[in-house]
Amino acid sequence: MQRKRKWRKKYQTSQYLKDALQLLRPPEDLSVSEWAQKYRILDSKVSAIPGPWKNDKTPYLADIMDELTNYSTEEIIFCKCTQVGGSEAMLNMLGYVIQQDPSPAMVVYPTDKLGESIAANRIVPMVKNSPSLGKLYHESRSQKLEHQFDGMYLTIAGSNSPSSLASKAVKYLFLDEVDKYPGASKKEADPVSLAKERTKTFANRKIYITSTPTLRTGHIWKAKEEADAEKHYFIPCPHCGGFIELIFDNLKWPGKDKDLVEAYGEEAIKEKLGMLETEDSTGDLSNADRAEFSFYVCQECGCVITDAQKQAAVKNGRWEVVRKQTRFVKKVCFWINTLYSPFVRFSEIAKEFMESKDDPEKLQNFINSWLAEPWEDTKLKTSSELVMERQTELTEFTVPDWAKLLTAGIDVQENCIYWTIRAWGGFLTSQNIAHGQAYSFSEIERVMNLEYRTESGNAAIVNLCLVDSGYEADSVYDFCALNAEWAKPAKGSSNPMQSHFKLSTVNNDASKAYGMNLVIVDGGKYKDMIASRMHRKNGNGSWMVYKGCDGEYAAQVTAEHKVLVKNGSGKPRLEWVQKYSHADNHYLDCEVYAMAAADTLGVRMLHLQDINGKPQEQKKEQYTPEEDWIKENESWV
Repeated sequence: MQRKRKWRKKYQTSQYLKDALQLLRPPEDLSVSEWAQKYRILDSKVSAIPGPWKNDKTPYLADIMDELTNYSTEEIIFCKCTQVGGSEAMLNMLGYVIQQDPSPAMVVYPTDKLGESIAANRIVPMVKNSPSLGKLYHESRSQKLEHQFDGMYLTIAGSNSPSSLASKAVKYLFLDEVDKYPGASKKEADPVSLAKERTKTFANRKIYITSTPTLRTGHIWKAKEEADAEKHYFIPCPHCGGFIELIFDNLKWPGKDKDLVEAYGEEAIKEKLGMLETEDSTGDLSNADRAEFSFYVCQECGCVITDAQKQAAVKNGRWEVVRKQTRFVKKVCFWINTLYSPFVRFSEIAKEFMESKDDPEKLQNFINSWLAEPWEDTKLKTSSELVMERQTELTEFTVPDWAKLLTAGIDVQENCIYWTIRAWGGFLTSQNIAHGQAYSFSEIERVMNLEYRTESGNAAIVNLCLVDSGYEADSVYDFCALNAEWAKPAKGSSNPMQSHFKLSTVNNDASKAYGMNLVIVDGGKYKDMIASRMHRKNGNGSWMVYKGCDGEYAAQVTAEHKVLVKNGSGKPRLEWVQKYSHADNHYLDCEVYAMAAADTLGVRMLHLQDINGKPQEQKKEQYTPEEDWIKENESWV
């Protein structure tokens, strides 16, 4: 029997050839979500569910991650709440780039110190825990903020360091928590724009932007509004099968609605609340107790959806386009709130809202971090349309007959001077009778010394004008000294005050105004008053404007809104800030000074003039027969 010859290679393959052939091997045909499920290992130090990554835990992240490999998409925007895995999705994208498409990449965090910390505690552990990434990492050649891999480098940058954002060209750019980035400065553009400049040399660049929103003027909300397409996550209702979007208004619990039984049916309430049959019987429950009975109501069929049913439905959910601005989509925004999170129950959301609704600071955190919506103080929310609704029947330069005072406010700018004149009556009733721009103090002097006419034809003059001395203080002081009978310098307070204004003195002994009164104004308090009275319908106590008021004035007077701002010490407080960067607010400042001027003249007491001016009726002596009896019998004691 003939033996079979053992086949042998004619030429042995050396190791370096094997390595070379391995490098020429094309990458696996995987999407980002498939790569994550196959290769990503979660660290027990930073993840509540350590071990291999599973897409079915957070199914809504799969499409967001896979958008990275969509050839036509240039920017992926993820506007999110907390506790939905947004940062982990970004790390999955980064891992995919390192292994599947090694190219220069940059990750930007709010500060370089935070970036250094996340690199050490999140990024490097992810690389080392995943064998397929670990073998590509060159730890000995890496630094804290720059890490080397086969075929690429990864730069970690802080948004507070413009030089680090302008140092290298990158194909992949990841921007995390962009609403914590600083805004633009006079010397530099905003960090998001600076970072995007680094991707210009790559035609197939990819930019991932994610954050929890803060204000409408924040980076993430502006990116959301500018996106070519916006997608929301919809889940199938376990009862009717219709795809619905989970919204906070449809999360219910005892006491949230005026009549829970009438709104959602007695049987549904009994089933959910057990022995609690009506809202009245739940009056003594604490917020925590009420929250435990929370449930979601389908907006299609009205049936109750529980936490367990939600978890199953989320796995079968899908992203749907809710807004599309162009046929060729390059910027895609994904938006989601906490109601979808597999880590948060309905009761936790309800409890957080009830504990936050009466505290502006906590409520802003709930709106931002739980509902993924921008914060606005709706009680003091103003708009140019609201100003136009405050027009009266009186035309410009006409003083109402009810007016008892005229005051003015002036805001001095580099190339012009803004001014406004407001009439005042009892109960802080007021109306703007004129406003405009001047180009010199002599022009302002002419405007303020004019005689204005009332409806009845009587003459009226400006009683007091406050001039902002924050810019060109010396010129303002000289102007006020020459017009001391009707003009005073003013300055906004840098910190909130106990009173709306206080009187100080000009202490510059070289100034003509030395020793003159200087009015220190708490602008925030007056802006509160203006916004509050602007919401009143025209009439007693309202803040009004003349007929034919221009849109530029209306836009400037409402250019600010009140939001929660962190000061230098880190303690947040509510402050008035511009709605949009570089928005003109000069007429608002003028109105603040006009109101402060009226305050210094005692405008709050004007209504008493009507009372004190009326002649008092003399009391008639009351005749009593006992008085005659006493006179006739004076010695009766």
